[in-house]
Amino acid sequence: MLTDKRILLIIAGGIAAFKSLDLIRRLRERGAWVTPVLTRAAEEFVTPLSVSSLAGEKVYRDLFDLTDEAEMGHIQLSRSADLIVVAPGTADLMAKMANGLANDMASTLLLATDTPVLVAPAMNVRMWEHPATQRNLATLRADGVSIVGPNEGDMACGEFGPGRMSEPLEIVAAIEGAMKVGPLSGRRVLVTSGPTHEPIDPVRYIANRSSGAQGTAIAEALVAQGADVVFVTGPADAARPHGVQLVEVETAQEMMRAVQGALPVDAAVFSAAVADWRVSSASDSKIKKTKDGLPTLEFAENPDILATVSQMAEGRPDLVVGFAAETDDVIENATAKRLRKGCDWIVANDVSPETGIMGGSENAVTLISDKGAESWPRMSKGEVARQLAERIAKTL
Repeated sequence: MLTDKRILLIIAGGIAAFKSLDLIRRLRERGAWVTPVLTRAAEEFVTPLSVSSLAGEKVYRDLFDLTDEAEMGHIQLSRSADLIVVAPGTADLMAKMANGLANDMASTLLLATDTPVLVAPAMNVRMWEHPATQRNLATLRADGVSIVGPNEGDMACGEFGPGRMSEPLEIVAAIEGAMKVGPLSGRRVLVTSGPTHEPIDPVRYIANRSSGAQGTAIAEALVAQGADVVFVTGPADAARPHGVQLVEVETAQEMMRAVQGALPVDAAVFSAAVADWRVSSASDSKIKKTKDGLPTLEFAENPDILATVSQMAEGRPDLVVGFAAETDDVIENATAKRLRKGCDWIVANDVSPETGIMGGSENAVTLISDKGAESWPRMSKGEVARQLAERIAKTL
């Protein structure tokens, strides 16, 4: 719960501003105090009266309001909250934040604060994917700003793709995670993610098509549930989650050592696509073509991280979750894998090329446990992560 937590909610000017009304209601239901700030553009979508009525607080709008400055001032307002939430976070406001601009109440508050900030981006898909927005996003993450979303789907402009603001309950979960007040508060969870790269020589390696997107989403969902997350990742394309203890590795052997170094934990989620084999004698210099024909590569088996942790005699996590990426007989193969490895759950999915799941934005999984197989409908990887995190929270 968020009882007596103080949230400074900045509502920027986008169609998603209508969701901020429900967000206020959800926060108030959980006992939070919400102080709203409206940009001038936001007033084109929601009225100060409706926002004030739901929040039960005065709405702040004007940087140069003499009464407001005399009573509180933008400096004190920016520092009196436990968390500042920007929802929706428009491309314009995110650009101001990333570049230190302060020409209205919202941007000035954000520049003047030393309070943690959480942003829920919302914009057209082209705006979200634009290099400038992605640069600004990277800057905000580097500055310690937490990001929730955006989701993928149909937009008011008629286009489809990433850019939809997260739903109010998703934002509430992220707020609880930022404040470490979720059901996993005090719990330590290990998540592995991404592929591993097994070197052949200094310029070549063996890898797979994993993007690491599902692992990042799982880590963010667990943080939103209040967990302290250790995130061990191979060289993945996906952005690294915010609010985690990050450990970067390259090979399966390095990942094994990182996992062992992270123990003990309450739960471990092994979503990484770890290479089963490595070249036993990787060359120290680039292998050249010769008249002798093709080079011969000898392979060695990589450590089985999931089985090692699942079968620990002492210090085993209370819950061990593995992943099974299959192309044939998905449920049968994944069920056998769970028994063979000794883990509690297996999250199985079909990664045949025609599914578009490997490296895509959606997933369709089956959760396999000693209670049987539970197939989930196809959904975004973020939603898969949220449901999995909630299931973990209920189990621990």
